[in-house]
Amino acid sequence: MLGAIAGDMIGSPYERDPIKTTDFPLFQEESTFTDDTVLTIATACSILRGLDYGRAYKLIGSCYPNAGYGGSFINWLLSDDCSPYNSWGNGSAMRVSPVGFAFDSAEEVLVEARKTAEVTHNHPEGIKGAQATALAIFLARTGSSKEAIRAEIESRFEYDLSRTLEKIRPDYSFDVSCQGTVPEAIIAFIESTDFEDALRKAVSLGGDSDTLACITGEIAQAYYKHVPAEIAGEVRRRLDSGLLTIVDEFNERYEAAS
Repeated sequence: MLGAIAGDMIGSPYERDPIKTTDFPLFQEESTFTDDTVLTIATACSILRGLDYGRAYKLIGSCYPNAGYGGSFINWLLSDDCSPYNSWGNGSAMRVSPVGFAFDSAEEVLVEARKTAEVTHNHPEGIKGAQATALAIFLARTGSSKEAIRAEIESRFEYDLSRTLEKIRPDYSFDVSCQGTVPEAIIAFIESTDFEDALRKAVSLGGDSDTLACITGEIAQAYYKHVPAEIAGEVRRRLDSGLLTIVDEFNERYEAAS
C-alpha cells in the first residue's frame, strides 16, 4: 500500500500542472496525500475490520473532507444516501490496491474489487477499472511476468496494452475516467525498470498524475517487492499518524507476508 501512497504524493503537485518528462524532483514541499491515499487506506480498514466498503469510505473519508474528492463523490460522502451514482471515474481503481494484497485467488480478488467499486462506481467501466487494477496487483505479487500480466489484463478486460508511452504521451491529457487512466497506468508499470522509474513514467504522461502514479505504484510495489527506503521514509513522514497506523497494521498482516 505504500506504493500507492507514494505515487499519490509524488504525483500530487502535477495533477493541475502536468509535465511530460521523467526528470523532476520526487518530493517537493507541496507533495502530499490526497483522496487517493485516504480512500486506499479506507479500503484497507474495511478489510482489516470487516466493515462494509461504503461505510468505511464514509467514516474515513469524512475525516478528510478537503482531500480533493471529485464532485459526485463528495456529494455522496456528505449525504445520508448510500446509493451508488453510476460513476466510471478512476476513483474506483485508485483505492482498490489492498484487495490485490489481501486475497489469495484471482477469483476472490475480482469479487472483492467489484464490491469496492460498486458502492459508488457501479458503471461497468468503474467496476472494470477496479478489477483490472486489483488483478494486476495480485498477478504481480504472485510472480507473474510483465508479459503474462499484460496478456491476462488484455484478455479479460479488452484494454489495449500494446501501446507505448512514447506514442501515448504527446496527445495524452487530464482524464478522470477508468478507461482513460487504468490502461495507461499499467503500461507505465510494464515499461518500468524499477519502482521509482515506474512512478516517474506514470507522472510523465501529463494526465491525472496523482491517480496515474497511485495505480502504477500499487502494481510496481507488488512486482518489485519493495518500496525504496528513501521513498518509504518520505511517505511515512508526510502521512497523517492515524492513517499511518492502519497502513502499518495492514502491512504487517498482508503485505509483509506477500
